[in-house]
Amino acid sequence: MKKELLIFGANGALGRGVTKSLISKDYDKIYLFASKFDSESAIPTIEQIKVHDLSVEENVSTALGKIEPAKDKVLYLFSTVGGFSGGKNIWETDSSDWDKMMDKNLKSGFFIAKYFSLLVSNSHSGSICFTSAFTGLNPEAGKGAYGVSKAALIHLIKTLSEEGKEIHLSANAIAPFIIDTLANREWMKDADYDSWMKPEEIGELIHSIFNNYNFVSGNVFELKNRFNY
Repeated sequence: MKKELLIFGANGALGRGVTKSLISKDYDKIYLFASKFDSESAIPTIEQIKVHDLSVEENVSTALGKIEPAKDKVLYLFSTVGGFSGGKNIWETDSSDWDKMMDKNLKSGFFIAKYFSLLVSNSHSGSICFTSAFTGLNPEAGKGAYGVSKAALIHLIKTLSEEGKEIHLSANAIAPFIIDTLANREWMKDADYDSWMKPEEIGELIHSIFNNYNFVSGNVFELKNRFNY
């Protein structure tokens, strides 16, 4: 059985770290989706696909239309796609900020889930994993629009997990607190970086989820407390 992996947001800080982990695994083909790439891939089993504004349905359907479904394929998809807006109470939040969070964190997820499900329905089976957030499970002041959009994404995933049984599709999500990226280090210069999840570690977790996709479904993996040993 062939195994093909799709990574959305592959050129972001999390996406690059996850890709670094997953390219060493036993996938026959890896498709990377991003709005831009720093360079062409020199690895023949990796294909780069440019896609802009995932809150536009046509963009997502066109990008995923480049993938050929087949009954001898298992398809896996990990999405790092999302955005953050915070620092305001609900009564201070502009409707434009609210809409932006819904577009980036929920609407894009809906379109990815929709068109990936159609691919899986014409393949052997598949699994999808999204990046939600700790805030989607644990509300925090000043993060209303962001938290609601990520919580709604979790509901979408759990619904897809139920519906996916019909087409042999499992669905899960990770809910990280803070990921160790250069941008986050710049934002929180005095933090304990050792306690932050590393992108490469998340890649290993995603691979484990996909390795057990036939029975791991409907879960939201909360990633908050990391310790060294």
